[in-house]
Amino acid sequence: MATPGIKKKADLKVIILGEYSVGKTCFVNRYIEGKFEKTEATIGAAFFLKQWGPYNVAVWDTAGDERFSGLSSFYCRNAGAAILAFDLCIENTFETLKSRFVPLVDQATEDNCFKVIVGTKLDLLKPGKRKVTVDEARKYSREINPNVEYAKLKHDPYFETSSLEGINVDEVFEYIFGHCLPLSDVERIKMKNKNRGTVDLGESTAMTPEKKGGCC
Repeated sequence: MATPGIKKKADLKVIILGEYSVGKTCFVNRYIEGKFEKTEATIGAAFFLKQWGPYNVAVWDTAGDERFSGLSSFYCRNAGAAILAFDLCIENTFETLKSRFVPLVDQATEDNCFKVIVGTKLDLLKPGKRKVTVDEARKYSREINPNVEYAKLKHDPYFETSSLEGINVDEVFEYIFGHCLPLSDVERIKMKNKNRGTVDLGESTAMTPEKKGGCC
């Protein structure tokens, strides 16, 4: 837990957005707790402070219900990265990213906000159930990041994940942190020697519309 009386300032704010029931909270919990748990719908937003190397990272999990769009815009402010999640088996959740969530991020953040598209529930993707092709999602992930130098990235800002099986969950966060937070050679070596997914939990709080807090 955070030390009483000491405020930890975030070096990076990551916001997670997407339609209701695409699995955003399960995705975050898989990364933070290292296990899969069924969760209740998020009301407002939930906030976690994680440590990555020498950096503090604020991770905000937001409600997907359209009635919370105003709050989502508030929580997006000053975000350096956005995870935009959709259900691989439900096409309209991808379309909603385009129509509602990407414009929301663009209006509330600076031009350099790094946006990563994440397809969820890969474990449920049976033959014939795919609604969005890999090429389509990759192409869109590039379109919404016009200022990114892709020659410096290992791949496009698109991942297909399973919170149930732990597929590509850690990799999404490592990808974002590696792009947004510079590490020295010494720090990079230390990070390589750490076990994946064992970053320290600094603080975890749930925020609802009745308990608004300042953005990190």
